[in-house]
Parts: sequence; C-alpha cells; structure tokens
Amino acid sequence: MAEPIKRLPKLPVERALKVIAGRWKPVILYYVFCGPKRLSELKRMMPEITQKVLIQQLREMEEHGLVRREVFAEVPARVEYTATELGLGLEPVLLALCQWGQRHAEAQNEIADIADCIVRPRKASFAA
Repeated sequence: MAEPIKRLPKLPVERALKVIAGRWKPVILYYVFCGPKRLSELKRMMPEITQKVLIQQLREMEEHGLVRREVFAEVPARVEYTATELGLGLEPVLLALCQWGQRHAEAQNEIADIADCIVRPRKASFAA
C-alpha cells in the first residue's frame, strides 16, 4: 500500500474522525454501502457536489481503505466504486452519529431545522 499523502493522528478516535471528515464522505459512503456505483451515478445522487470535490473525496477514501476503485477494460472505460469491508464497518458508526445529531438538535430546540438521516441500516440478507 502506498504511503498516505497526509499522516493520520495516532489517537484512534482522532484518526477515525479525520478519515470520515468532510461534508460529503458520509453521504458517499451511504450510497456505496448499497453496492457498486459509477462516478456519474454518485454525481446524480448528489447534485450539489462538484465533480472535482467528488473525485477528491473518493480518492481520499480510497487512500484510507474505505472504498475500492475498479477500472474495467472496456471502451469507453468504466470505473466503479464499492465500499470495502473496512468502509462497511463505518455503517453503524455513521447511523449512530446521525441519530446523536438528531438528539442534539432536539435538545437545542433546533429539530425543525434538521434533515432526516439518510444513513439507514441495510436489510440483512441471510441465507435460509
């Protein structure tokens, strides 16, 4: 694995927060939790994000092992992003953070200004 561009903090909680920090990373993760997504799909799902920022956030998440970028040998080239096992481990964390944010807003009498959590537990698929 290549040397990370930026050194991460040694304190585990600070490290975790640094890796998921950014306005769009939790949203991107939410979408790739459900399966592979192409760059154009992610852009359509998040119309407010610029292409430049989307690519930057995906590169950082790839560097930190949260998403995998797969390039298919097709013409035109097809690139898909999927959550890694490490990235999928953040799903309950992001859900808990969202729920805490809602409780905080409620305690501060600001719940009317808060959006709904987009991070939701995926349906577990169990083999019978």
